Amino acid sequence: MDRSATSEARAAGAADRRPEPSGDARRAGRRAAVAIALYALVTLVYAASSSREIFAAHTPYNHYALLAEAWLHGRLDLGGPPPAHAGGNDFAVFGDRTYVSFPPFPAVLIAPLVKLAGSAERVRDGQFFLAFAGVGPAVLFLALEKLSASRRSRRTQAENVALSLLFALGSVYWFSAVQGTVWFAAHVVGVALACVYLYCALEAAHPLAAGLALGLGFATRTPLGFALPLFLFEALRVDRSDPRALLRRLALFAAPAALVLSALLWHNHARFGDAAEFGHRYLHIAWRARIEKWGLFSYHYLPRNLAVVLTGLPYTHVQGAPFQINAHGLALWVTTPIYAWALWPRRTPPPFWALAAAATAVALPSLLYQNTGWLQFGYRFSNDFAPFLFAMIAVSGRRFGVPFYALGAAAIAVNGFGALTFQRAGFERFYFVERTQRVLHQPD
Repeated sequence: MDRSATSEARAAGAADRRPEPSGDARRAGRRAAVAIALYALVTLVYAASSSREIFAAHTPYNHYALLAEAWLHGRLDLGGPPPAHAGGNDFAVFGDRTYVSFPPFPAVLIAPLVKLAGSAERVRDGQFFLAFAGVGPAVLFLALEKLSASRRSRRTQAENVALSLLFALGSVYWFSAVQGTVWFAAHVVGVALACVYLYCALEAAHPLAAGLALGLGFATRTPLGFALPLFLFEALRVDRSDPRALLRRLALFAAPAALVLSALLWHNHARFGDAAEFGHRYLHIAWRARIEKWGLFSYHYLPRNLAVVLTGLPYTHVQGAPFQINAHGLALWVTTPIYAWALWPRRTPPPFWALAAAATAVALPSLLYQNTGWLQFGYRFSNDFAPFLFAMIAVSGRRFGVPFYALGAAAIAVNGFGALTFQRAGFERFYFVERTQRVLHQPD
């Protein structure tokens, strides 16, 4: 036998002796494959249920692309009045300059595309953010699988797939994901970051990534910055007997979050002379008087916001349609009745209370905010804390029987209607829009 043949034989023998992939590696591979399939399926459904305009041109409210364009021109303001197509909607005016006041991370994401296109006008921002819409449900599945792997959840992989699909299609995230405009683009990016944070914070396994996701979440949807209790609980649980390890883990977590926060504070101060001012106080909007009187956040707003969250129902006995939905939105128990499984657990292991604390902390700023979320099909601010509620459902121990899946199917039908009709031409008769925002319930 020649040397080449001997070498080939040795190589073949070495290959035969290589260890087979471990069971953990195979399971991780299957989970990743399922997550990719979920992303593809959900993104396809979102694309099919989006309006044609998203694929034909930029949205009328392409604030993030406009902000990215301003940065690329070396400016923090728009350099003039907002474009006519935006109708002056939700821009901050400070002095003689106009600014985009929304937290800026989504603009960071779209900036390379604006640079390549040459201007914001040439970027189909709705299509860009639609591509991100499937990330949240896919990563949520991985987080739920992580809870199952640690035996803190008893859900099977099929049940975790079902929960992820119910989040994607059985909550207000569906109608939010297909809009593309600035308010809803923030929810798409925010949900992705919330789910990444949830995955990384579990077992405090990835402190750097968790801190970065939390910081970028705050730079996208400010309530997400209040999800801190989950990581703190997990870090204390993992390192309770080793203070030095705990401090190191907390330092790794805090470093990227602090870096993002510092950049935000600088950005605010450079624009408005106040590090804590994002610019919403300077919005040119019809209800600016209430902001000047009560502030952006106040107990004064709590009853109205709770009324939307808990009692927003379709109007009946209306002309021209079988029902109408107030533009303040439907109650959460109407759009996603399976939240009852989070609020009515069979068991409450420690992770349940950590997730509940995170969900509550994230929800509270929006409940005290001057705006209910109007215009909306359902309470869109719930997108900020919904991933934590779905994780609570996973660890609650409550059985997924016929009632659960029946209510889940009803939720998909309700939210599918919202995704296909909200702000769509020809379906205006199904929505009650009262521009003063004073009407919450159907008048007698």
